Amino acid sequence: MTIDKKLINQIIKVSSKAAYASSLLVGKNDKIAADKAAVDAMRTELNSLDINGKVVIGEGELDEAPMLYIGEALGTKNGPNIDIAVDPVEGTNFAANNLPGALSVISIAEKGNLFHAPETYMNKIAAKVNDKNIVDLDFDIKTNLNNLSQYKNKNLEDLIVCILDRPRHKKIIDEIHNLGAKTKLITDGDVAGALLVTDIKFKVDLFLGIGGGPEGVLAASALDAYGCYFQGRLIFENDNDKKRATDMGIKDHDKKYSLNEIVSGDSIFCATGITSGDLVKGISIKDKKFKSQTLITHKSSNTKEIISKVFDIE
Repeated sequence: MTIDKKLINQIIKVSSKAAYASSLLVGKNDKIAADKAAVDAMRTELNSLDINGKVVIGEGELDEAPMLYIGEALGTKNGPNIDIAVDPVEGTNFAANNLPGALSVISIAEKGNLFHAPETYMNKIAAKVNDKNIVDLDFDIKTNLNNLSQYKNKNLEDLIVCILDRPRHKKIIDEIHNLGAKTKLITDGDVAGALLVTDIKFKVDLFLGIGGGPEGVLAASALDAYGCYFQGRLIFENDNDKKRATDMGIKDHDKKYSLNEIVSGDSIFCATGITSGDLVKGISIKDKKFKSQTLITHKSSNTKEIISKVFDIE
């Protein structure tokens, strides 16, 4: 099943209004307020759409932030049944501290086509490869890098791996360097980090490591349109995490998910810049109007582009 292309402009408006609302709080050192502004704007816009929407990927528990909570009903109820995944502010620290790369992110799909992931961590790997057994979560770092260097016909020393700069990744980062490859360390924003594998202009060959599960689903939605390879495995830190996953229908807690299991059908993905970063420019304001820049993907129409829009400030 495909999702109607006419929804693209509507979803761009959703992420753009959320990005604008958050942009007004950029640099104020209050990530909760920056997130709440985006959440409120996103909720208002989604509720105006002629859809019967349900949040399947929400945000809030890990950041103790205002929620667009899992299971929340959105839209006028006069329209198609839509699953919604959101991260109203990806990179709340970026927004709070006026750093590059804060985004407002949303993905929609027909009901049942997006994986219902709990608010927990996920081990992920992504690359611009079309074949299986080139990179894999179950391969060691050396195997993944050697396979990728052969597949891309590049020297191992020229490979660049994007990974969150976290203590949990120190051994992996050290091994990458010991093997002779390079790293691009990011402090936050692992949706954007994963998307850096989509185009050679970003100079990232591989994305891997442990980040948010919801962000994994959002990234997979966009990576699907680019024909990229992605795998994810949820990480449960305690029995309560496992119970929530079980309640959401996840029976195998150790399962390695492929991209087409996370996004099983057509989807629309939008990432609008709050502050300018690698993917898109941030919000700019002039003469009672604001300009947004959004990375939009829609698999069935082969849409993969950056769209600029101007909106009146209400």
